[in-house]
Amino acid sequence: MRNDRDVADVSELLQVGSGVDLGAIDPAGTPGLPDRKAVRRDPKGWARAELVMLGAELARQQEMLFANAKVNPADQRRVLLVLQAMDCGGKDGTVKKVAGTMNPEGLRITAFGPPTAEERRHDFLWRIRRALPLPGYLGIFNRSHYEDVLVVRVRELVPPRVWKPRYEMINTFERELVDSGFSLVKVMLHISYDEQRRRLLERLRDPTKYWKYNPDDVDNRAYWPAYQQAYQDVLRRCGTDHAPWHVVPADRKWYRDWAVAHLILDALKRLDLSYPPAAFDPKSETKRLEREETGSAAKMNDR
Repeated sequence: MRNDRDVADVSELLQVGSGVDLGAIDPAGTPGLPDRKAVRRDPKGWARAELVMLGAELARQQEMLFANAKVNPADQRRVLLVLQAMDCGGKDGTVKKVAGTMNPEGLRITAFGPPTAEERRHDFLWRIRRALPLPGYLGIFNRSHYEDVLVVRVRELVPPRVWKPRYEMINTFERELVDSGFSLVKVMLHISYDEQRRRLLERLRDPTKYWKYNPDDVDNRAYWPAYQQAYQDVLRRCGTDHAPWHVVPADRKWYRDWAVAHLILDALKRLDLSYPPAAFDPKSETKRLEREETGSAAKMNDR
């Protein structure tokens, strides 16, 4: 597995700022990928092997995060991965491949669809707040509060006077989260127009994937330029020092998973976690258990 410096490099390479030009980012790119013979020979195989090792470290880091919150209720640290993408961008696959390496006990995964009747009676952040992970947990949002400045804007579900103020509302909300102990990892999975078409066709040609297909996805392709502009505005207006955006080229699924795993691991390592110390004397407890075992053995022999 790559060393800590390599992990930091991936985060830095994928982070974007207020001047980002989404159209200039290659959806098939592989920023940060090491130039090694093994990678060039079999990138998919190499990435699978890397993900196994990354997964082991992710699981260890996640366990330490969970353990600290369990032992110390005052420890409010938690990590939230926010995943956004165009249709077929790979959100579900990323969750399966990356989150699947960790202990479900310390995970909270939420997929946001169109708001329900109850959710529409509240402000757009109401359902988001209800889904936030508890201290010690790693949360994953499959879509998020950003839908309310993306699909809502592009499909003109509300007028501009409603969605335009939401950028600043989101920035204020995320500032509150970070101040209360959250580490935010915001990721846009960036796929190309042609790759989306290929994935839609793949779903239509495989009966086991029919359930993934939605005819609305084809209709949405007509809005591709509008969505790209909406995403660029999100990246520019809601990428802050405390909650930056990362754009992960996602045409290559193996690279996508490798990169997102690095981003999460980087966020966990920045917390400088360690296992909490014992609130008891391990030596005394060991002796007490050994005495109990000796006593039980003696009683068994007397029978």
